[in-house]
Amino acid sequence: MYLADGRPAPATSVSPGGRRTGRSRRVRAAVPSTVLVLGTVSLITDISSEMVTAVLPLYLVAELGLSPLGFGLLDGVYNGVSALVRLVGGRLSDRGGGAGHKAVAAVGYGLSALCKPLLLLVHSLPLIGAVLAVDRTGKGLRTAPRDAMISLAAEPAARGRAFGVHRAMDTAGALCGPLVAFVLLRAAAEGYDAVFTVSFCVAVLGVVVLLLFVPGRALPAAEDTAGPASAGPTSAGPRTPAAPRTPVRALLGRPEIRRLTACAVLLGLTTVSDSFLYLTLQRRLDLPAGWFPLLPLGTAAAFLSLAVPMGAIADRLGRRRLFLAGHLVLLCAYGLLLAPLDGGATLVCAVLILHGAFYAATDGVLAAATADAVPEDARGSGLAVVQTGQTAARFVCSLAFGAAWTAWGDHTAVLAAAVGLALAAALSARLLRPAGPTAGPNSPSEHAS
Repeated sequence: MYLADGRPAPATSVSPGGRRTGRSRRVRAAVPSTVLVLGTVSLITDISSEMVTAVLPLYLVAELGLSPLGFGLLDGVYNGVSALVRLVGGRLSDRGGGAGHKAVAAVGYGLSALCKPLLLLVHSLPLIGAVLAVDRTGKGLRTAPRDAMISLAAEPAARGRAFGVHRAMDTAGALCGPLVAFVLLRAAAEGYDAVFTVSFCVAVLGVVVLLLFVPGRALPAAEDTAGPASAGPTSAGPRTPAAPRTPVRALLGRPEIRRLTACAVLLGLTTVSDSFLYLTLQRRLDLPAGWFPLLPLGTAAAFLSLAVPMGAIADRLGRRRLFLAGHLVLLCAYGLLLAPLDGGATLVCAVLILHGAFYAATDGVLAAATADAVPEDARGSGLAVVQTGQTAARFVCSLAFGAAWTAWGDHTAVLAAAVGLALAAALSARLLRPAGPTAGPNSPSEHAS
């Protein structure tokens, strides 16, 4: 499978006289402090959000009695509404420069924190949906500016590693969140209320850390001119800066952004949400309800272990190539869910490890690949364009999967998702293939990461 992808240059810089120096190697050896602080914010925030995410499917289906179709609607809201505001968050943050990135991210984190105690007060489908929509609005606002700050702080040839470190810290929070929820459910008389209350307190702490310790204006890392891979698809010549308020249509006019967005949409349309995957495992193996919050731990543990190595591999072998390979790993997880196996705990571990590996190979890797194709002054908007396409597609997938489960059962719904993912992966490989009869290993398109 031959994809247009990137191979970074060696970790050296070129002096004015043409000699390579060790400065770039030393700079890239350390993760920027901005990335570490943002990782800490994400770690704390993910403890809060994953506490809720871990119990939400069971709370809605078992406690409130929602049908799979009803849950699919809410799950689509939870994962898809952010698509409607990501572009807004990206554009607003670009208008304010580095300071705008932090301000918009802070609003997003704060909005999500305020929604946690509201789950204590609402019990009907419309009201729960409204609260989740506001929570996801906060996530949509903060994601693009946060990723823009990471991409601007990191050296271009080491962006995959920087995003890998951030995602690893983020996932450490995702690992702790379900554990806290599990303990609260077993220890507290009103388990769900305790989960939502503690989640709110932790989310507020994350906002405080962001406001106090994240720099108000990220200093962009110097663009790397030592090799074609690190500068992205325009590395064959100087990158043309965009206007400070580059419209979405202008970003989509860039072939590399258009291809990445198309692939993110195609693959997102067949990416079953985490909640549905966990519900499928729980029903297939008839796991006790009290153990359900522990299922995300397997995904989080695999993601945490593989995020940094996958980021380094993406920098070395190509970010787009690894992004596509990650979806093939997810296809293997679907295959295990469909296989007539009676593996018990072994089956659960295998599916969750594959699920975590999928995220490690795709989440931060897609952001790093997008950052390579977007100018600095439009970084937030460019990231938002691709992320919006992916999130909107996953929203549609949640609705379709919930409807398929209600009509035909979970096995048929997973089978349809697996077939669709295989087709989407094939089409994406075609889209990412080098264009033109002269494209080859040393062509600029091959080096676009």
